[in-house]
Amino acid sequence: MSEDLQSKDLRVRFLIVDDHPSIRKLCVTVGASLGFDCKEAESAEAALAFLENEAPDIVLADLMMPNMTGLEFLPRVKQLLPRVEIAIMTGHGSIETAVQAMKLGAYDYITKPFRIEELKLLLQRMEEKIRLVAENQFLRDRVNADMELSGIVGSSSKIQDVLRMVARLKDTRTPVLIAGESGTGKELVARAIHFRGPFAKRPFVAVDCGSLVPTLIESELFGYEKGAFTGANRSKEGLFQTANGGTIFLDEIGELSMEMQAKMLRVLQEKEVRPVGSNVKSKVDVRVIAATNRDLESAYKEGKFRKDLYFRLNVVTLHLPPLRERKSDIQALVHYFLDKFAPGKMIAITPAANKCMLQYDWPGNVRELENCMERAVALGSQQTIELEDLPPALRSLTESGVALGVDEPFPSRSESHAPDSDLEELERATIQRVFEQVNGDKALARKMLGISRATLYRKLKRYNIAMSKRASAAS
Repeated sequence: MSEDLQSKDLRVRFLIVDDHPSIRKLCVTVGASLGFDCKEAESAEAALAFLENEAPDIVLADLMMPNMTGLEFLPRVKQLLPRVEIAIMTGHGSIETAVQAMKLGAYDYITKPFRIEELKLLLQRMEEKIRLVAENQFLRDRVNADMELSGIVGSSSKIQDVLRMVARLKDTRTPVLIAGESGTGKELVARAIHFRGPFAKRPFVAVDCGSLVPTLIESELFGYEKGAFTGANRSKEGLFQTANGGTIFLDEIGELSMEMQAKMLRVLQEKEVRPVGSNVKSKVDVRVIAATNRDLESAYKEGKFRKDLYFRLNVVTLHLPPLRERKSDIQALVHYFLDKFAPGKMIAITPAANKCMLQYDWPGNVRELENCMERAVALGSQQTIELEDLPPALRSLTESGVALGVDEPFPSRSESHAPDSDLEELERATIQRVFEQVNGDKALARKMLGISRATLYRKLKRYNIAMSKRASAAS
């Protein structure tokens, strides 16, 4: 094994099963020379008893053993430990039986008497397979963790601040309060904090506090005993117990009643829950990530939210910006959702549709944009997103004074106001891309952009976009 694995004492666990002590001693010697953690069993029955409590990586078993043969032992091991690698030791007269063992899942076989180098080579090949399987599993886990973050799309400074906070919080057990408008991706960020950290393989339980039936909130969160109320035909553990050892995400925690807030505070302080109808408390160890679209600081000052619970939850606050404050991320999000709803298809977006989406304020934030793209893919041609494919709320902008038929490809801004650099960069990039598509043909470019010749020249000068002589003549 590699030195970094050895340093963490993640040695290969090697079990030798044979009724001859001399064979076991030889195998232990060879295994130890490779750095393996070696264990012995003098029979198949003893090995199975050992496997009830231990999980070796490699098993080397004799084919002919008293009471239980290697062929009988092999499927029993595979049933207990599907990922274990098993090799069979056999005499020259049992080669066919050894081949049968391989069909049952054995990695390989080795014939007795064997040379030390021969056994060493077999064990090294088995070790290599174990290492590759472990590395593949690690890569799959990392991909899964990346997928939990994949929906947090954008390069704006505000969303990069969020990603930096996720990176800092993922390795801690610190309570986090995520604040943001509906649709900004609060649960996505909570999942990123959990799945990017060392507790990724532990439970993640999301609870929408606003959707829980008031009369059943306590039993849902803390569980209940059989007979605790009408319909409680059996005992059931609550969501806190389900999340034990992992993370519980309390979405819209500001919707809890004052009575439930008091009970929630007690659970967080005492780290134990008492199911409805029971006098016995159960210990729970959970990381709490809460989220709200309300201003909880104002709420507790107004007496609408418990002050002590607020400060218990508000150890670290992570603010998610609304989409209207990071419009430079809209195009990246649009393409992300197009890939999601139409994988493998290169769907284009007309300038009019693109401009409309950039002008819109997205009160429903990223969730509204996602729904918009899903609708457009479903209703569109599967080749181009047209203005007509967008929801009516967005298309209504075309009827306003800053709409698409007038001279500006993006909302005009008063010279007295500070420029929106993100929007300007999008405007410049859009014009540049259109000119590349039409090979510098100004006449065609201004038609695609939906602007006048004078506006086009003004924008070219403003953004210092150089045109060829051929393009100038064509205009």
